[in-house]
Amino acid sequence: MDWIEQISREETLLGMGHGQSEETGMGLGWLYYALARVEQPGHVLCIGSWRGFVPIVLARALKDNAGGARLTFVDPSLVDDFWTEAQRVKSWFASFGVDNIDHHCLTTDDFARTEAFQNLPQIGLLFIDGYHTAEQARLDHTAFLPKLTDSAVVLFHDSIRERTSDIYGRERRYIHTVHEYMKELKRDAAYQVMDFPLGSGVTVVRRNSGVARDEP
Repeated sequence: MDWIEQISREETLLGMGHGQSEETGMGLGWLYYALARVEQPGHVLCIGSWRGFVPIVLARALKDNAGGARLTFVDPSLVDDFWTEAQRVKSWFASFGVDNIDHHCLTTDDFARTEAFQNLPQIGLLFIDGYHTAEQARLDHTAFLPKLTDSAVVLFHDSIRERTSDIYGRERRYIHTVHEYMKELKRDAAYQVMDFPLGSGVTVVRRNSGVARDEP
């Protein structure tokens, strides 16, 4: 488990609402890792990440599954330029022992118009952690619905409460409202929805078996 110690020592991977601490270790990262190990997804897609904590944890789980599955990471690098240089991104992930991540420095809307999107394998696990409004969470979710397997697990981060964020700068301060979209899904009988309130919270969503739902 050297990789767990490594990411636990890397300051840039700490915080950001995943509940890591000396007491909880990886915090919600344990849940992300366990879901990927138990569900054995054939492909994982992650939208957004500050410095890659979630993609690293999920990609490591895929490697430990030993099935050759890969992770697609979509982040347009709007906070800063961290994800803008392809070789630097590749080297960053390689430093944590993962080489099964394909990064696209694009928004969801832009990525959905690419050949890479059209050629995506069916997604067994989708992690949504981009711009934290109800509207964007809904757009991110619906954009990939046609690509999800019937039993796919979808995780929404920063999903349990309203709070103000200035991660894009004080002049671009905005309010997290993902929890409002979670309320919509909880009212939809086609979905199973469960909140985990550690840190900024994560909500696990999957289709309710046997319940039909009209696609948007």
